[in-house]
Amino acid sequence: MAERRTTSTTSTTTTITIETTSTTGAALTGHQSAEPDLGVLAAQVLFSVQRELFTALAEQGFDDIQPRAGAVLAYLRADGIRASELARVSGQHKQVIGTLVDDLERLGYVERRPDPADRRAKLVCPTERGLLQMAAATAIMRAIEERHAEALGKQEYAAFKTTLHRVAGLQHEAQRDRQDGSQGSSQGAGTRTGHPSGEGN
Repeated sequence: MAERRTTSTTSTTTTITIETTSTTGAALTGHQSAEPDLGVLAAQVLFSVQRELFTALAEQGFDDIQPRAGAVLAYLRADGIRASELARVSGQHKQVIGTLVDDLERLGYVERRPDPADRRAKLVCPTERGLLQMAAATAIMRAIEERHAEALGKQEYAAFKTTLHRVAGLQHEAQRDRQDGSQGSSQGAGTRTGHPSGEGN
């Protein structure tokens, strides 16, 4: 029986959402392949790194945060960041970010402060506990990366990360282009019917 699993982000890593099936190990593309595809490989790395990171964090006393909180924690800055910017860089909906910030605020990891650049806006800022968590996560991820660099060789691992950054960027651009094209089609359809899209009454 296939198990559907959706996850997002780890600290210091790019936020992504991937679906896999445990029975075939294949991404939900409607076919099986002899070679793992990009989705499967990305999921394998994500799930494994995520487990190691949050297990290590729990051992250091940060056992009250869930992996989904990485959509916020991975992009926090010591001087704060707006929720709208968190949504943009993480790829999560603003309402999702708002809920995560509420949870982390309740747990004592972040707090909302007025933005000096715009008093009407709020910054999501790490508390003292939040800063400790950020430092711990950075150290854990550094150890993970150093282990892989030692196994592969520093040059090969650096080349791998460079290529992975490029693939992630290309994937992001493709997704953005599809969204822009979809919005353009909707607006065009509204114009052709004699009224703006969404205003048919």
